[in-house]
Amino acid sequence: MEHRVEKRDVDFISVVIPFYNESEQIFMTLETTERVLQTLDIAYEIVAIDDGSVDSTWQELSKYSMKSSNVRAIRLSRNFGKEAAICAGLAEAKGDAVILMDGDLQHPPRYIPEMIALWREGYEVVEGVKTSRGKESRFSRFTANLFYGIFAKLSGIRLKDASDFKLLDRKVVDYWNTFTERDTFFRALSSWMGFKRITFPFEVDERKAGGSKWGFLKLARLSLNAVISFSSRPLILISGLGVIFLVMFFVLAVQTLVRYFGGNAATGFTTVILLQLLIGSIVLISLGLLGLYVASLFREVKGRPRFFIAETTDLNSETEPELDTGSEE
Repeated sequence: MEHRVEKRDVDFISVVIPFYNESEQIFMTLETTERVLQTLDIAYEIVAIDDGSVDSTWQELSKYSMKSSNVRAIRLSRNFGKEAAICAGLAEAKGDAVILMDGDLQHPPRYIPEMIALWREGYEVVEGVKTSRGKESRFSRFTANLFYGIFAKLSGIRLKDASDFKLLDRKVVDYWNTFTERDTFFRALSSWMGFKRITFPFEVDERKAGGSKWGFLKLARLSLNAVISFSSRPLILISGLGVIFLVMFFVLAVQTLVRYFGGNAATGFTTVILLQLLIGSIVLISLGLLGLYVASLFREVKGRPRFFIAETTDLNSETEPELDTGSEE
């Protein structure tokens, strides 16, 4: 969907904030963000996305939107995941530039003036880079660094210390909204798009209420989808393993023949069993990897929408339910 923006005397900025089960955090996040925006010489809107929360997030968003005419709350029909919620926000945002931030205030709104200043200098993508990861556990930091290292090797896109805390120019948002793929990875796709970009450092603030909704399994699933969406190199690794085992076969064959003709043939039952287990494991892992790619293709081919909008507080919105192409299971 393309939003054509009329010429205004001041810049119009959209701030997109996805929420999932953040009822305790809603007022704090929106009030803090609005206080910062009101100090700037801009017109603004906040597009708050409720990603199918099961607590009172929607009720809190509805209350706040009645208090502030600058806040539009949009409720998805179920929990489609953060990536789909981001896509919903970018499809609905109407600003000359769109700022994306998390709903837990770990992307501090105090950096918004700096982001807008850089955008006014002509940069089309302004991205926050973490100088620290807050109070993350050592295990979380290790797994994050491991994922970014593997992802960089497989896709060629370096995301270490990158974040979803970004400002995108209207042109970039309109191009983003032309994507038809269902499984998206915003952090990497926005980097892949290019455009004139700049980074700025920011410190991750502590969460004031609630807890992280990202468990290990969710992060692992996101990581798998990201790698499969961006790289076919894991499939090439299967062929590489085949070549390695072929070389090993020739080496062992020559060694066995030499020992046989020398009268020193080895019986080695244990070695045979271990080799069978190793080869069997490699085959099953390869089949599983192929299955992941086939599943990804299956989701894309079905062409289901990424999300459905069930409700909105925007009185000027269309009465028909809106959907966007793509799906995230």
